[in-house]
Amino acid sequence: MNVELEALQHNNTWSMVPLPVGHKPIGCKWVYKIKYKSDGTIERYKARLVAEGYTQVEGVDYQETFSPTAKLTTL
Repeated sequence: MNVELEALQHNNTWSMVPLPVGHKPIGCKWVYKIKYKSDGTIERYKARLVAEGYTQVEGVDYQETFSPTAKLTTL
């Protein structure tokens, strides 16, 4: 978790700003995952801090949506 928080700060992922009047902040939660090697042994533990986007309202909390894409050759 500390590595994830340090990476977010190092990449300037967010900036602190005052909350506008009449708005609620978007929450976040930790997502944990265990990465395995091909032989089934544990390679590493991962932790990600994600926004609880399901609490957002289009046009109020956000204006645009984004979808990650990949080329077929990448897969």
